[in-house]
Amino acid sequence: MEAVALFSFAASEPDEISFQKGDVVKVTEMEEDSCWFTSEIQGKRGYVPENYIYLLPHPWFAGAVSRLEAEERLRWQETGVFLVRESESAPGEFSLSVSYGDRVEHFRVLEGGGQYCIWDKSFCSLNRLVDFYRTHSIAMEKMVCLRDPPSSPPPLRSPSPPPPRLAHALCDYTPRQTSHLHFKRGDIIDLLDCSNSLSWRGRCRGRVGVFPPDYVQPVHH
Repeated sequence: MEAVALFSFAASEPDEISFQKGDVVKVTEMEEDSCWFTSEIQGKRGYVPENYIYLLPHPWFAGAVSRLEAEERLRWQETGVFLVRESESAPGEFSLSVSYGDRVEHFRVLEGGGQYCIWDKSFCSLNRLVDFYRTHSIAMEKMVCLRDPPSSPPPLRSPSPPPPRLAHALCDYTPRQTSHLHFKRGDIIDLLDCSNSLSWRGRCRGRVGVFPPDYVQPVHH
């Protein structure tokens, strides 16, 4: 998965990678109960702190979904509807499952040297591979381009819930920027401004600052 660096980071251990704010980071593994991601930057692989990067949206990534579950989700969907999942047979690798209408086909995504491929064309990330096969056939025997599932009808309008006033910190957040809010895992943060989807403003431990919303859990009353 692709991510963007929110802040610069200087590695302090041999298994970490340094990067600059704005760099594109390729996340290759996300372990549960860990604040570090295994990632790749310009051909170098190592750990990066989770709270220094922002994962780009990837609704097609299903995670640890079995082959059988992928078939149940995709069977009888329109041709081209797809998902990317973690490979069952090769941990750390990925598979792409695609609806052919009457059946589901599975493609193993080959990875080597920081490149990803299914056939003979290589890409620097899964995102780029998916984007390419949205306009080019992934099938050899007929034209099958990847497509998102059809949108569900909009729900009936109902009064919008009030914005959350508090949030629960999911992990430590200790950036170097003085304008950013520092907090520890488990802290309760007063939310002052949540209008920006990439950066919220809050108060914690008597200090006010901004922080990425991905690392807190809003508390709704």
